[in-house]
Amino acid sequence: MTAAANQLDTPADLVNILAVGLAKRPDEIAMISRRAKWTWRELEEMSIRLAKSYLAHGMKPGDRVASLMPNRWELLVHYLACLKAGLVATPLNYRYMAPEIDHALGLSGSVVLVAHAERVADLAATELTEKLPLGVVTYSAEEGTGPRFEDMLKAEHPEISLPVLDPDAPYVIFFTSGSTGKPKGVTHSLHTLGWMCRYISHSMGIVEDDVMLPGSSMSHMGGFLWSFSCIVEGVKLIVARSFDGDEMLPIFREFKPTVLFMIPAALFELVRDHHGSHDDFASIRLCISGGDKISSVLEHEFMEKAGIIVSEIYGMTEIGVSHYNQDKSLDHLGSVGSVAPGFEAIIRDDDRNEVPFDTPGRVWVRSNCTTLGYWGNKEATEEARDADGWFDTGDILKKDAAGFYWFCGRKKQIIVHDGSNICPQEVEEALQGHSSVEHAGVVGVHDLVHGENVIAYITWQAGTAAATAPELIAHAKALVGYKAPEEIVVLEEMPFNATGKVDRVTLKRYAEEAHRVDAELAV
Repeated sequence: MTAAANQLDTPADLVNILAVGLAKRPDEIAMISRRAKWTWRELEEMSIRLAKSYLAHGMKPGDRVASLMPNRWELLVHYLACLKAGLVATPLNYRYMAPEIDHALGLSGSVVLVAHAERVADLAATELTEKLPLGVVTYSAEEGTGPRFEDMLKAEHPEISLPVLDPDAPYVIFFTSGSTGKPKGVTHSLHTLGWMCRYISHSMGIVEDDVMLPGSSMSHMGGFLWSFSCIVEGVKLIVARSFDGDEMLPIFREFKPTVLFMIPAALFELVRDHHGSHDDFASIRLCISGGDKISSVLEHEFMEKAGIIVSEIYGMTEIGVSHYNQDKSLDHLGSVGSVAPGFEAIIRDDDRNEVPFDTPGRVWVRSNCTTLGYWGNKEATEEARDADGWFDTGDILKKDAAGFYWFCGRKKQIIVHDGSNICPQEVEEALQGHSSVEHAGVVGVHDLVHGENVIAYITWQAGTAAATAPELIAHAKALVGYKAPEEIVVLEEMPFNATGKVDRVTLKRYAEEAHRVDAELAV
C-alpha cells in the first residue's frame, strides 16, 4: 500500500530567503561562528554586494558558478549571492582532487570557480581550471594575485541591477557521492528546494527561538539544506569550520544550539570525545542524523551523553528528507520513521510490484521537491523516474505493519551469500558493538561456492585492547548469525566518501584486489 503524509500548501519563499529575519529581527544575529557574527541586515547587504560583484565580473543569470570552499560563513554568503544574481551554484566537495574537479567542471559547464587559496596547487594539476571563461576567484589569497573573494564582498556596484528570479529555473547542482559510478549532477530549483525547506521545518517543529547547528558541510545537500531551512524561517544559524570535538564542543558551550544535525560517523566520534560532558549537550532538544544507518551503539552512547535519542531520517540529494522518526521512545529505535509531510512512498521488488510488510525492496518516492534531473544526463534522469512521477531511490528499505520504515542498504551494495541478501549496515552495527571497534565497513567479494563472501574492514577504538579476528567474528555471529563476516581486515584509517559515509566502493576495491592476488597465488 502506498504511504502518503499530509501535504502542505506552499513552499518556503527562497526568492526572498532573508525576509522573515529582516522583518522580525533585522539587527539581531542571523549567522554566527567562533570567529564572526552577522545580523540579518548585514547578511542581506553583504550578499547583495557580492551578487552585484559577480555580475560585474561577467557572470550572467543561468551561468554555473563552481565553488571549492571549506565550511565557512563565506560559503553561505556565496550561495545567497548566486541566488540573488540568478546564477547556478555548483558546490564541489572540498576534498576533491584534480580528476574529480575536472569531472565536475566539465559536466556542469561552469564559467568560473570560487576557490580557497590553499587549493591553488591542486588546481594547477587540473586540465579545465585554466580554461574557465571567467577564471578563478580566490578566497584568502594575497593581494595582486587576481580576483579576490574578499574584494568582491566589499565592492559597491550601484550601476548593476539584480535580475528578476524564476523560482523554477535551475539554482544549484549537487554532485552525488559516486557510490554507483561517476558523480551525477543533481539539479534543483528554488521551487524544489523551497518545498524541501518547508517540509523540514514543519516535520522537525523548528521555531524562531531555535539555534541551528548543521554538523555537516554546506558543500553537500545535508549541511546546505539545514542551513537554508533555518534562515528562511528567521532562525539563527551556527557555522562550524569542522565537525570534530575541538570545534564542536566549544560551540556547544558558547552558543547553546538547540537543534543539531550530523551524519552518523561524525556524530559517533563527537559522542566518544572524552572532552565532552553531559552538560555540553544540555541545550540540544533535537538531534537529527541520516545519510547512513545509525547503529544501536551510537543511539545508546548518545542517550548516555545527551539524555535524548537521535532522531533518524532518510533522504537523498535528489528528494530531500522523505522519512523522519518522530518517536521519542525506544519502541522504534533504528527505524527511519514514517513518511514525512509532502511525500508518498512505496516499496517494490525488481519487477516494480509492491512487496508485503516486513519484506525488503526498493523504495520509490513521489513529491513536488524531486530533482529537476541530472545535469547533462537525460538518460539517467529518465531511468530514475516512471511515467507516474515516482522516483527510484535505489535504496532497500522495509516497512512494518505500524507504518515504520527500516533502512537495509543500497541495492548495489547488498551482499548475496548462499542466495540470502545481507545488508552491510547490519553487520557493521554488530561489529561496532564490540568495545574494541571504532569504525566498520562491510562489503562482499565474489566466491564460486557462496556467490559472495562477507569481508569486514575495521579500525580500532583508541585506548582499548585489540580483539582477535575470531573473537570479532564470534561476536558478530552471536548478533547476526550467518551474516557474520568470514574475514576481518584491520585498517590504520577507515576511508570515507565525499559525504562522510564509509566508502564501501574503496573497500570493495581493496577486497577485490586482495582476493585476486589470493587466487593467483593458489594457481
